[in-house]
Order: sequence, then C-alpha cells, then structure tokens
Amino acid sequence: MSTVVSHSQSLETVAIDLSLQQTVTEMIDEMIAALPDPKKLSSAERRGIIARYTSVLESNFIYWMTATLLATKAEDARPIILDNLHEETRDAHPHMMRKFAMEAHAFPTDTDALAVHEDLTKMRFFLGRLSGVQSLLAMGFFEGFIQKFMPFLAALAAEEGSKEMEYTDVHGVCDIAHTEGLFQALSAEMAINPIKPNEDIFEGVRILRALLQRIIWYRPEAAAA
Repeated sequence: MSTVVSHSQSLETVAIDLSLQQTVTEMIDEMIAALPDPKKLSSAERRGIIARYTSVLESNFIYWMTATLLATKAEDARPIILDNLHEETRDAHPHMMRKFAMEAHAFPTDTDALAVHEDLTKMRFFLGRLSGVQSLLAMGFFEGFIQKFMPFLAALAAEEGSKEMEYTDVHGVCDIAHTEGLFQALSAEMAINPIKPNEDIFEGVRILRALLQRIIWYRPEAAAA
C-alpha cells in the first residue's frame, strides 16, 4: 500500500512540476513575442533598454541567486544553485555585462537606475522573505527569459554599432542548462518545503515580469508627460 501511495505522489509531483514549467514557458514566450523590432526603435530607445537592463543585472543577479540559495532548504537543490553562482563569479559575468553596455554606448546613468528603482525594490523585498519555492520558480523564470531575450539584446547593441557580444553569446547558451537546473531544484524544494496553501507560487514571477516590462517598455518622454 505504501509503495502504491508513494508512486502516486511521485506521479502527482511530476505533473505539478511540468505544469509549472509549461506555465512559465508560456509567460516567457508571450513576452518575447511582444518585443519591439530593434530597427524600428530610436537610438535613445535602444540605449535605454540596454542601460536599464544593465542597471538591474550587473549588480543584482548574483545577489538574487544568493538570496535564493539562503532560502532553499533541500540538500539536492543547493548544489545546483551553487554551480550557477560559481559560474557567474568565476567567469566574471558582471564584467561581461558592463563591457556589453559600454561598447553599445549604454552605460547606465542615475536616470536609468531610477527608472527601475520601484520595481527592483519590490523584487528585493520579495526575496528577503526567503521563500525557497517562490524564489526558485522566479529565478527559473528569469533564467529562461534571459536565454530567449539574448538575440533581441544583441540586436539592440548591433544597431548601436557594437560588436561586443560575449555577454549575449554566453547567456544564450548557458542559461538553457541553468533554467533546467533551477526547475530540478524547485522540484526538490517543493518535496520538503512546500509553500502554504494561501501563498501565490507565482508571486516572484509576476514581480520579475513587471520589472522586465519596465526595462523594455519604459519611455522617459512618456513618464514626463
């Protein structure tokens, strides 16, 4: 009897995992499909997207992943997150990001940082609650988005005359494995540290989606009007 119950629970867990990953993938694909044509944007608009993205990613991604590590209780999940952090640190990914922005003439200013300040602060407070499942799902969403966002980001830089594409080349490949790893970590965390019934498992995903939409669609002239 216990073997049958255990097998049934295992199948149910797999179904939930696949459903979550499918929902996240659909959210990502919807955002990617809505991206503007880089050639139809003005130089200022292209520069703004790169600068706001850099303002968020360069100084926050390792912090976010570290917060996720602190929130995660499953022993099988922690090495996956540590591998991600190890690669980010060993290969100096923030430096790649900075080089990318500088060569595209899009180094962030205080205006760029302030444009994303409110949504970025929401993400910081969310991660500060140290919810393992919600944090892992949010970071899985983020890694999956980044991987599919790289061709667009590279096209923005190319339109600005840049040939420095190490950041986009690397993250267009490595984030495929990072995304899969984070969903494996999510499955392990859900098994021992599930969220409470009244909690929204997609809360962090929605906060991150709003931040990404701010990065992409914010226009200073519209804000000032």
